[in-house]
Amino acid sequence: MTRVAVMGSGSWGTTFGIVLADAGASVTLWGRRDEVCDEITAHHRNSAYLGDLPLPESISATSDPAKALAGAGIVVLAVPSQSLRATLADWADAVPQDAVLVSLMKGIELGTHRRMSQVIADTAGADAARVAVVSGPNLAKEIAQRQPTASVVASVDAATADQVAHACSAPYFRPYTNSDVVGVELGGAVKNVIALAVGIAEGMGFGDNTKATLITRGLAETIRLGVALGADPVTFAGLAGLGDLVATCASPLSRNRTFGVALGQGHTLAEAVLAARFTAEGVKSCGPVLELARAHGVEMPITEAVVAIVHEGLPLSELGTRLLGRPRKPEGV
Repeated sequence: MTRVAVMGSGSWGTTFGIVLADAGASVTLWGRRDEVCDEITAHHRNSAYLGDLPLPESISATSDPAKALAGAGIVVLAVPSQSLRATLADWADAVPQDAVLVSLMKGIELGTHRRMSQVIADTAGADAARVAVVSGPNLAKEIAQRQPTASVVASVDAATADQVAHACSAPYFRPYTNSDVVGVELGGAVKNVIALAVGIAEGMGFGDNTKATLITRGLAETIRLGVALGADPVTFAGLAGLGDLVATCASPLSRNRTFGVALGQGHTLAEAVLAARFTAEGVKSCGPVLELARAHGVEMPITEAVVAIVHEGLPLSELGTRLLGRPRKPEGV
């Protein structure tokens, strides 16, 4: 039986722990709060994130990272992307040297513009072949309810991707493997930014034509950036690209979309945080995504507009002009 440590007891970390347990793994969750860990272990619930949904009895939890990591063959990292480097540095000595490291996070690091797999490799001193990324249309609540879905496990090493895919292959969760780590990670990071834009448009009262335009042109932005960084454009037509983008932009379960709706309705950033309830990764990642694009000469007008609204005080009334007033060009450019 595979021993897995899931470092993070939020909604997605806990949900992925459910998937792993249902696939036959022995799972220990790590969480910061003792009361959450005690509830998971003793009562098989994580009510703060998943309500009354019962967890597999084989899942336990601890607030001691060394205890969670001891003997793990797979270490799953499910903490907020902007705190990954500091948090993982605190655990680095306790991470088993031969463990595969798996990222569930979808973001770009502030300041360094590093993808999450790069931050993991840097901080843990791990070869890229030991690192894998899980991404796709992964709305936690639906998966926790065992609704059918598929996802992508990406690694530069095929054996590593296969190992992780085997560990999380449950009757309702189908993992595909991919070697394009760059494309899979960028798809996951940029879709959060586009979902903010779609949410803002919805909050402003715009309809499906506007939202479809943002989703489609947002995908074009993502592909342009991905190709500039060496990704395979085909990746963005798959689960980690279009699949994740549609789910995040369309679902009321999406934190980024919910955050955007609140902004579009005229709420402040602080009020939007309360509306989304939990971390909306696109809020912090939109700036690094735009900086990364500019460093590679890639135009990302939707991302620029999101950064301007979220961080620079651009009035909502100027959003349409900002996006539609640009010079005309062929669609494929």
